[in-house]
Amino acid sequence: MKPGDHPDLSGHVACVTGASSGLGRRAALVLSQAGAKVVAIARRADALASLQAEAPGEVFALPYDLNDRAGLADLAHRAAEPFGAPDIVVHAAGINTREVADDVTPEGWDITLNLNLAAPFFLSQHLVPGMRAQGWGRIVNFASLQSYRAFAGGISYGASKGGIAQLTRAMAEAWSRDGITANAIGPGFFRTELTAAVFNDPERAARNAAQTCLGRNGEPEDLDGPLLFFCSDACAYVTGQILMVDGGFTAK
Repeated sequence: MKPGDHPDLSGHVACVTGASSGLGRRAALVLSQAGAKVVAIARRADALASLQAEAPGEVFALPYDLNDRAGLADLAHRAAEPFGAPDIVVHAAGINTREVADDVTPEGWDITLNLNLAAPFFLSQHLVPGMRAQGWGRIVNFASLQSYRAFAGGISYGASKGGIAQLTRAMAEAWSRDGITANAIGPGFFRTELTAAVFNDPERAARNAAQTCLGRNGEPEDLDGPLLFFCSDACAYVTGQILMVDGGFTAK
């Protein structure tokens, strides 16, 4: 490929969770632009309709609350109906309750671990047979700065994202011999609904930018290259890895 070229994902079907906003929405748009047919999953049907209108390619909206773990097998079946079995899955759905350790509730803990950690595993588990039948698959999880760093008010979120780092390695060990790679992107501070509390505090946002090697926070397009790499043939010999897309935040 020439510099600036993107992989051609024509002929592939990508399932993207959390596709209604933030980095999940960006992932769905980028994969559509690269030629993949996209099954977009999120709770908000109106936001998914907006995504469909903006996407350059075919996007099927599939409203679903991923906290309903009992329905994930049926969800995987429904995700295969519009375009065939997905061979790419991007797990971008997530929640951060921002409870400090002394205030963590069982309810907040359970919803965080279920959505951020259990849903990526069990949905992948249901999609893997379709990938295995094709001898090709790409699983992309979303890790975090908190996969490696402790942040105030992030004990349940950090536990879930530390789990994602290990889950990614375990997925690779389990399924890569079938041609299915499993990797994770660890975003730094990007302006999304999940990080609104950070960016609503200009001083805090500036401190985070200063912590990076590049001296700035992330922009949506900074995600594109790493995501497309992990979703393409270019990463055929890369699996079980966590790539921090954080401007060098974790390098300092």
